[in-house]
Amino acid sequence: MPSRDKKRRGDPVNIDLDLLNEGKPDTARVEQVEVLPWGGGQHLERYRLGNGLQVLLLVDHGAPVFSYQTWFAVGSRHERPGKTGLAHLFEHLMFNESEGLPKGEFDRKLEECGAESNAATWVDWTYYHENVPSDRLALVVRLEANRMARLVLREPQLVSEKEVVSNERRQRVEDDVDGAVAELLYKTAFERHGYGWPTIGWMEDIQNFSTKDCEEFYRTYYAPNNAVLVVVGDVDREELLSEVQRRYGPMEAARLPVEDVRPEPPQQGERRVEVEKPTETEKIQVGYRGPALGDADHVALSVLNEILFGGRASRMHRALVQDAEAAVDCRGWVSTFRDPGLYDIGVTARPGVKAEVLLEILDRELQRVSQDPVEEAELARARARIELGALHGMESCDGRAEQIGFYEIVLGDPLGALRRLEALRRVTITDLRRVARRYLVKEARSVVLVRASLAGEDGGEEGPEQEDLTGERQVSP
Repeated sequence: MPSRDKKRRGDPVNIDLDLLNEGKPDTARVEQVEVLPWGGGQHLERYRLGNGLQVLLLVDHGAPVFSYQTWFAVGSRHERPGKTGLAHLFEHLMFNESEGLPKGEFDRKLEECGAESNAATWVDWTYYHENVPSDRLALVVRLEANRMARLVLREPQLVSEKEVVSNERRQRVEDDVDGAVAELLYKTAFERHGYGWPTIGWMEDIQNFSTKDCEEFYRTYYAPNNAVLVVVGDVDREELLSEVQRRYGPMEAARLPVEDVRPEPPQQGERRVEVEKPTETEKIQVGYRGPALGDADHVALSVLNEILFGGRASRMHRALVQDAEAAVDCRGWVSTFRDPGLYDIGVTARPGVKAEVLLEILDRELQRVSQDPVEEAELARARARIELGALHGMESCDGRAEQIGFYEIVLGDPLGALRRLEALRRVTITDLRRVARRYLVKEARSVVLVRASLAGEDGGEEGPEQEDLTGERQVSP
C-alpha cells in the first residue's frame, strides 16, 4: 500500500533547496514535504511555499508535454443563500483581464504555443488546467500566477459574464428537462446543506452579483494557501520550483474563513415531488442518502451501482430496458462529495409508460439485491469495469493530474485514486448486501416523478421507437 510517510533520507528525489531558497523572502521559501510512490518507478513529490501554496509534482519524461493544474478549495458548498453561483461565475471571470494582460490575451498566448486550457467548478472545488508543450513552462506559470493575484474586476466585465452565465443556466437547466429535474432532486433532498443549491447558482442570485461581492470572494478564496498546483509530465523540477517561487512567492497568504457547514439532519420519510415537463415520455429521478467519498462504504456502494447500472449486461438494464421494455435508458451514480451526498438514480420511460411503473420495477430490483447475495461473476465483472475505467483515465498526463488534484482537495490525499483501486479489490459479496441494506432505504429517499406534457403529440404509444441508451453519469474526475 502506498506510504504517506514524510520524506526520509535516502528517498529517490534529491534537490538542493538551500540553493533555491537563498535570498528568498519567507513567503517564497520552498520545502519538500513528502515523496510518495506512485507506481511504475514514478514518485509524487509534495512541496510547500512559505505562503502556504502547495505543489504536487509527478515527473514523466515519456512525451514532451505536461499538464499544469491549479486547484482551489472552493466550490458551491462554500457559498451562502443569496450568493449562490459565485464560485462558478469566477470560473468565467478568471479568463478575463488581469493586470498587464487584456481580455483574450490569456487564451491567445496559450493557443499560440499549442496549449489547451479550460476550467471546471463543482460543489467542493474549482480548478483550472492547461496541457502544454514542455518548452513553455515559464509562460504557463507566469500566466496562472498573474490571474491568481492580479485579476481585474470591473463592472463591464462582470455584467458581460453574468449574462453569459444566465444564458448558460437557461440552456442547461431551465430549458433542459434533465438539468431541471436534477436540480429539483438535490433541492428536495438537501434542506440545510449547501449541496441543495446548484453549482451554477439560482438565477436571481446570478443577476444580483455586485463587483464588491466578486472582490470579496476573490480576496477570500483565490489565495496561495487555498490552492494546490498539480504538475504532471515532462518538466525539470528545479526549473519548475524556481519559476513558482518567482511568480507565486511574493503573494501573501489569506485569512481563510472557518467553513460554516450545516449538516443535513436524518431524513424521516420519503420526499416525493411531481412535475410536468415538455418531454414526450415520463421519467423518474431518485436520490437515496449516500456516503461521503472518504467513507469506507463508498467503494462498495459504487461496485453495487456498477452491478445494477453498468452497461447492457447490468441488472437494471435487463429489468427495465430488455425484459419489461419499460425504459429507454437507466443510470446510477454515487456522488463523489466531501460530505454525505446521494445515490442518484435516473430512468426514462418508453412512450406510454407511467413513471410509477418505472419506480415499481426499480424497487423490486433494489429489494432483490438487498435480500439475495450477488453472484461472484457479477462482482468480478463490476470490479474489472471500474478498474479499467480508472486506469484508462490515468493514462495521460492531464488524467493523472486531475485525479491527484481531485483527491487532494476532497480528501487531502493525492494518492486517493490508487488507494481506491486497492479498496476495490477488497470488496466482498457481504459488503454489497450490507451497503444495499444500509443505503437503499425508501424512508430516506427523495423521488421526482416527471410527467410528459408532450405525450401523445407524436403518437403516444404508437410513436417511433426510441434508441436504447444506457450510461452511467460521469460527473467527477
